[in-house]
Amino acid sequence: MTGFLNPLGALDSPAGRRSWLADLVESIPKAGSKNDLLDQIDGALFVSAPVGDTAALESLGKQYRGQVDKAGDVHDRANKVARKGLPEVWVGDTSVLAADAVGAAARAATKMAEAFQGGAKALLALADVLGHAQKQDADGRAKMEQAKQQLGPKDSFFDLGRLIETEEEKAEQEKALAAARTVATDGVGLMHKAAVAADDAVRAAARDLNKWAAEARAGKMHSGQLTAVDQLMLADTSGKAGAADYNEILTANDLERSGRAMDKLSPADRTRMDQLLANAKSPQEKAYLMKALAAGHGVDDIETFDGKIHGKDPAWLQRHLSPIVTQGDSLKDEGTDPGSGANVNTDLQSFDGQQWSQGGDGSEGTCVASSTVTARAMADPVYALGLTGGPSGQEDDPAAFRRRLVDEQHRVHQEGHGGANWNGMDLGGKTEVVNKEISPETGSSYELHEVRDADARRNVLPDIEKAVAEGKPVPIGVEGYTDGKRSGHAMMIIGQEGDKLQIYNPWGQTTWVSEDDFVNGGMAKASDNQLPDAYAVHLPQD
Repeated sequence: MTGFLNPLGALDSPAGRRSWLADLVESIPKAGSKNDLLDQIDGALFVSAPVGDTAALESLGKQYRGQVDKAGDVHDRANKVARKGLPEVWVGDTSVLAADAVGAAARAATKMAEAFQGGAKALLALADVLGHAQKQDADGRAKMEQAKQQLGPKDSFFDLGRLIETEEEKAEQEKALAAARTVATDGVGLMHKAAVAADDAVRAAARDLNKWAAEARAGKMHSGQLTAVDQLMLADTSGKAGAADYNEILTANDLERSGRAMDKLSPADRTRMDQLLANAKSPQEKAYLMKALAAGHGVDDIETFDGKIHGKDPAWLQRHLSPIVTQGDSLKDEGTDPGSGANVNTDLQSFDGQQWSQGGDGSEGTCVASSTVTARAMADPVYALGLTGGPSGQEDDPAAFRRRLVDEQHRVHQEGHGGANWNGMDLGGKTEVVNKEISPETGSSYELHEVRDADARRNVLPDIEKAVAEGKPVPIGVEGYTDGKRSGHAMMIIGQEGDKLQIYNPWGQTTWVSEDDFVNGGMAKASDNQLPDAYAVHLPQD
């Protein structure tokens, strides 16, 4: 170690402090001289203690918890109204049945209670871990100061240059150095454990609070052009298949973007859009019209789109317009396949039996293009219908879907200057196609981050989880080496639940991996044993 100053300012972050102390845990036991050990002790003490007001966090957590019962009362009242049997009264600008609106209000109240409960739990857990970490850090610092006292001041030039030094003196000096080194090793170990605990707790709290903030869905649509009832119903609507909470048609980002787009429409276009929404035959049809608006389509395009989907039942709409359907049991851990290392529990993603896979059967090397095409189809129902339903939007032909899907994968592969024979694409090409194909639909440009070690992967996790909680997919590159030969693959992070990440693999399936899998080389669970390590992600920049 050459000194303890960090000119890049990395020690300003919990991750930087954690990494710095981890290095000292390794180097302090090896300190070969008194002066070297004193420098390293000063380097450890230079790192700030875990920061945070535990009393304030506890107070805020208790305030959140106090709101749970109030939200529960709203749910009970709304449920009571719904059970009484409301007449078929239409409310809102988009023609919503009052009974449906009350039911949505009850569900929103339940989600609100869950959000307050989840927020309270996250804050109280953070306060508890942070308080323990601060004490542990203080104990570690006390040991470091004790070691400094044992050592005394640094040896000067004249001390180091003494000509006479007996064997007894040398032995005594070495004994004193060893004793101080042991105390300092214990001290830096405590400080590092405290830094790790605080860093992990802050990340977990940020992850959970971001998730609960995204779950406050009705409030995401800030539009003066839609009533509160309309906004509530649109936020509440899910696809017919799969678990409702995992298959909401409008993401948090969709709700925000569609609300802003509504406010920007001219009076004439606003009237046309209102009419389309009012004439829709189901809540799902309304939601897909708004999703098309969120994806950047004008009212002319949306009218054409409506002509193709109008009156279709919710199952048809989901099959044609939502490439990914997440089952309620998809998070269940069923172990891994002994041969491949892949998760046993996966959801196959298909249209009429034809999977959303690269080359149609997983065989081509168009993983970047294929994951990008599917991610765009997730964000843009007009684009999805062009692939599933063809020019008319009415087709239910898996063979024709496969031809269109593979043609589109090839187009995007060429756009990113991919390799010959539909094989491979470099990171520059990937950045190009992600920004051309996905950014217009999500409203966010994407920036490449290489994450070739555990610290780098851990550092980007909060940004990944915030993005996918809002409904913005995150492209990920994975790799592995066998006998010196590299294998690489591109996938897409599309969801987050607790400490789990949902991965779309363009082999035609989705599954969940843990944060620990992502950080510490466990990505084989989403692919196979040849591809254990995440090495790059593209993060939305907004």
